[in-house]
This record gives sequence, C-alpha cells and structure tokens, in this order.
Amino acid sequence: MPETTNYIEQGKRKGFLKVEGINIFYVKSGNYKTRWGGSDPEEQVRASFYVELIEKYQYQPERIKLEVTVPRRTPADRADIVVYEDDECKKPYLVVECKKDGISDAEFRQAIEQVFGNANSLRAKYAIVVAGETRSAFDVAGFKPSEREKNVISDIPVKYGKAPKYRFIKGDEINDLKEVSKEDLIRALQKSHDTVWQGGRLAPTTAFDEVAKLLFCKLKDEKDTTKGKPYKFQIGTHETADEVFNRINEIYQKAKKEDAEVFKEDIRLESPIVYSVVEHLQGIAFVKTDLDTKGVAFETFMTDFFKGKMGQFFTPREIIRFMVKMLNPTKDEIILDPAAGSGGFLLNSMDNVREYAKENYDDREAWEHWHNFAKNNLYGIEINDQIARVCKMNMIIHDDGHTNVISTDALQDFENIQNIHKKFKKDYFDIVLTNPPFGATIKATEKDYLDKFELGAKFKKRKNQKTEILFIERTIQFVKPGTGRIGIVLPDGILTNSSLQYVRDFIMERCQILAVVSLPQFAFTHYGAGVKASLVFLRRKARGEKSKNYPIFMAIAEHIGYDATGRKDPVNDLDKILEEYHKFEENPRGYKGV
Repeated sequence: MPETTNYIEQGKRKGFLKVEGINIFYVKSGNYKTRWGGSDPEEQVRASFYVELIEKYQYQPERIKLEVTVPRRTPADRADIVVYEDDECKKPYLVVECKKDGISDAEFRQAIEQVFGNANSLRAKYAIVVAGETRSAFDVAGFKPSEREKNVISDIPVKYGKAPKYRFIKGDEINDLKEVSKEDLIRALQKSHDTVWQGGRLAPTTAFDEVAKLLFCKLKDEKDTTKGKPYKFQIGTHETADEVFNRINEIYQKAKKEDAEVFKEDIRLESPIVYSVVEHLQGIAFVKTDLDTKGVAFETFMTDFFKGKMGQFFTPREIIRFMVKMLNPTKDEIILDPAAGSGGFLLNSMDNVREYAKENYDDREAWEHWHNFAKNNLYGIEINDQIARVCKMNMIIHDDGHTNVISTDALQDFENIQNIHKKFKKDYFDIVLTNPPFGATIKATEKDYLDKFELGAKFKKRKNQKTEILFIERTIQFVKPGTGRIGIVLPDGILTNSSLQYVRDFIMERCQILAVVSLPQFAFTHYGAGVKASLVFLRRKARGEKSKNYPIFMAIAEHIGYDATGRKDPVNDLDKILEEYHKFEENPRGYKGV
C-alpha cells in the first residue's frame, strides 16, 4: 500500500481525519473542512502529510492549522499547513506547501518561492514543499531570505528538535527507505527523466542513459550501505548541489571500476540536475520493493519512453511470455538471446524459474535457486551499445544477471565474440529465444563474414543477405546438437516465399520443427514494425540424425492480448494455444487439434 494511503487510513482510524461524502474534516485542527471526493491529488498529499506531522514528526494536532491567512502577501495568500510552537497558535514554527505528485521541476521551484514568501511573512523557522515523494525542506530563519541552497535541510525536525544531518538511515524503523506502489515508481522515474531531459536540451535517448546511470548509483548505494548508516544517495542538511553530485559520482566511479561493462562514460549532467533527480528518488526503496512491481514499473516507463524512437528493440510482453512458456526453461538450462534488446526474453526466463522455485522451495532456497540461475545461466548479445546498457539496467533492477550481457554484433566470427566473453561459443546453449532484427541487409562489401554463413555466400555467391536469415543459422550454431531448442520470431516471407525455399530446406535439414504459431498482422505495428510474422520453435538435430516424418504443431493467433493501437484486449488466443501445445507434446501423433 502506498505511504500516502497508509497515512490517510491511519489518520481516519485514529480520529485525526474524518471523511463524509465529498468532504474531509481535519478533526483536531479546528475541525477544518474542505472538499475531498477522494480523488483530489493535492488534498490527498495534504491529508497524508498532516497525519505524518502528527505520527512521525510528533507535533500536536491542536498546534496544526490549515489554510492560514498570510499577512503582507499580495495577492492575499494562504498557507496549506502551519505548525505552531505554542498552544495559542501565535508563534509559527513550520510552513508547509502541498502539491500533487508529478508536478514539473519549474512548478516545484515556484512552490518553493511560494512557501518562502509565506514562511518569511509568518516569521516561521522552517518550511517544506511536499509533492508526493519529492520534498524539499528549508531552515528559513537561520539564513538570508534569498538563500535557496545552503539552507536546505535533509528533513524537518522531529518535535521542535534539530534538523537531522540525514533523513534516510538503513535499518532504522522510522527513517529507512520505503517500498512504493508501481504507479508511484513510474511517476518517480518519469519525473527523473523529465528533469534530465530538460525540455529537449538533451536527446531523449541520452537523457534515458543518464537516468539509468543515476538509477544504477541508487541501487548500488542501497545494497552497499550497512545497517545504521545513512544512505549516500540523498540530500543532507546544508549540502550544496556540488556536494551531493560529488558523493553520487563517487558511487558511480567506484562501480564503474568494478563493472566497466555496464557504464563506460562518466555522468554527463550538471550538479543541479543530479540534485533534483536525487530529490525524486532518495526516499524510494528499490531493492526492497517487490520484484514484479519494480519490473513492471521499469518496463512501462522504458517502453512508453522508447516507443517510436527505438521500438524495434522491444518485443511485446505477451509474445515474450508465450514463447518462454512454450520452451519452459529450467534452472539447469543456459539461455541466450543474441538480439537481446531490453532483455525481455532473459527476464521472462528468469521469472519462469523464479515462479517454479517459489512454488517448490522455502523462501531462502527459492531465492538461491533463481538468483544462481540469473547470475550464471542468462546470456545476451545486443549490437546497440546504448540498448545493451538499458538491458543491463533492466536486469540489475530485476536483481541481477547483467554480467553476461555483451554489446557486439552477434553475426561476426565466434572468435571475435569470445574475445569479449569466452562463453559465447558454438554448441553451448540449451535454449535460444530471440526476435532478430527484420529487413536490414548485410552486404559483402560492408561485412567480412557473409561468406562464413551457408545461408550467406559460403556455397553460393551472394552480394548480400537479410539479417533475419543469417540469424537463423547463427541461432542453430549456438545451441547444443540433439537437445538445443530455439524460439524465434520470423517474418512470414521466410515460411512462404518460393524464392526462400533454400532457407526452409536449411532449417529442416538441421532441425526438427516443433511448432509454428502465426501472429496477426498488427502484432508489431504498435512498436513501429508492420511485418506479418510467425513464432517458430525448433530442436536442433544431433549430428548424423536422419530426417523422418513427424507431426508439427501449427496454430493461428488472432487475438494476442492487445490490439493494433497497443490497448489491452481481454482475449488472448496464446493462452489457449499454449494449453493445446502441452496436449500435443504428451502425444504428438495422437493429437487431434481443435
């Protein structure tokens, strides 16, 4: 349950708040009444923080007033919340400005000016702006009215005490980081991206890259901080933007040395930008947040962001999940995606093993079971260096497995690939799951490896070849003879065009075709590709294994869980097809179909 909802429910239980119809009453603060309706995002923030002031910060509700008129303000202004030092409520101590979550950086800065104007006019000691998870608190009385940096404090004092040096302490029951909802996490990621993007000053993909670097620092800090110590990824009392940047950069530089493959470049952002991102993310517990929550949040943020920019790197979740379930990877099998994109096939393979472990082992055994699998059995190749980093980040957020993802051309000589990572070798993998790039042409004049492929120019002189055709041969080379299985997305032309019969012959000579599932025309249009495609599942034959007649499972999917615009479709034929395939597997020759 999000913390906002938690505090509101707590306030209602303890009698601080009362909701009647569309109105909310702040019972012990003069029974102040305002419209509520349960959906006003700004009032939700105020109601939540009001209860937090009482419960966490230990201020008496009778000393808290709402909508306080501010003298000497033109036009007349009202402060959202004022906490007083005395029972008569004559000496303002803290002024609070509440805004809905997700406001822009410019709106947040405007709210800071508003709270300063109110605090200075009321002669309060402290001020804070609260916009969901993003907060900024200030020591107003101890500095000049125009100061906005040196007077930042990590948090407001508890019960009229001193402002703490740091707000978030690992293992502290009250001040540790908190788990958040999927929606809050998506909002925090989106706010961070908007801050870094700076309204178009950076290319969107560059901005994403920089957010990924800071996320990496955040995750690393959460894991490395020891109990009882303050986290480094936060803003301390009276710290400047440069001081915060330097501390975050220390985390990054250390991590860069330990794992040079994840990020090769330095953080390329100015201190104030990094400072703002830290404000957005500092209170969120990424490591403790449920794996499915953060996985879906990151995936949603990532796909929404890249759609239309790098859509070809993203295979729809419904298709990935179906393909993984068809081949059903287990913890002892080694999985490869040679066109890994954002890592969807690898992460869903991990989920498949994780689901099995959770059902069959106790918590500790299950954790070890799937973590060992993630660390040792998942491999990916992605030609685009930036997307390879996105893939690694995605895997780190899902609790790792990123060390076996490399950025290179999966079609080049094996020797070159193994110079980067020695385990990317022929005949090694149990399963290859992939959606290779469609439509690109490899020219013999541009790449020196075309004549190394039988489907290239090895036996028949060709000036060029389609990447998806070369990928078929490469995936077969990667898997173990006799047992290796392949799930691959292929354009229908490979399965139907008479001019490509030689490709089909090549597949049938080397593989047993397990299943072919035809997808609707719109399957990839939402992701920027309109090619009609099918899912092909293969088993590589053993060396010397003779061809013989065997049944092949064939299916047509018309509904796949989303429509041509990407909206959810409640009907998904892939579920039924998976069920039927399991029946087919039990008795291929006796299977009657539907």
